[in-house]
Amino acid sequence: MAQEHTVKAFDEDITRLRGLVAEMGGLAEVALNSSLEALISGNKELANNVIARDKRIDELEVEIDKLAVRVIALRAPMADDLREVVAALKIAGVLERIGDYSKNIARSAMRVKNRAKFEPLTLVPAMADIASEMVHDVMTAFAARDSRLAVEVIARDAKVDAFYDSIFRNLVSHMMENPASITSAAELLFVARNIERIGDHATNVAEMVYFAATGAYLPDREEKTEG
Repeated sequence: MAQEHTVKAFDEDITRLRGLVAEMGGLAEVALNSSLEALISGNKELANNVIARDKRIDELEVEIDKLAVRVIALRAPMADDLREVVAALKIAGVLERIGDYSKNIARSAMRVKNRAKFEPLTLVPAMADIASEMVHDVMTAFAARDSRLAVEVIARDAKVDAFYDSIFRNLVSHMMENPASITSAAELLFVARNIERIGDHATNVAEMVYFAATGAYLPDREEKTEG
């Protein structure tokens, strides 16, 4: 009976841990989408809401950390269960960073001027769409322990990087040709850099999901580890 109780308690902890990570991922995804909407529309109230809601993402990271440590200390999980707990712990840290990058974008949204005449602003949404889809899909992969979807998410990061390179070149040219818009262009370059980093972090989560699901690292990840 005691063993049955222990197993039930462990299952409840794992379910709770997965639920917290899912909630955190959902909030990070909303923060990214809302910050981009604020950037395009110039909605300062929406931008401020993104900044304010980041506190909840931070709180969830702390809650996940405490629960994961408790599970490891009290339940001594093995094999698949241990990988899942460790992955959840690491994923929470990455999602917190995605929340921070979204908060940065929201702050930049309030500093971009003359949106109607600022043509480079039209280049960012397509890049942001890919990064947002990566965050959404990697959390779906985590929930389903879907290693194949995790690999698909990783493959998309190259598109985000290509967009960043293109936007960087465009903005540098725009600043040289339109000195009066340098401040707004610099903010937009900062936004693009934050989106690029979100893509990198979604890739990191996907690698953790793959490891939790399969017990193996991706080949290129193994090469990095050995190096």
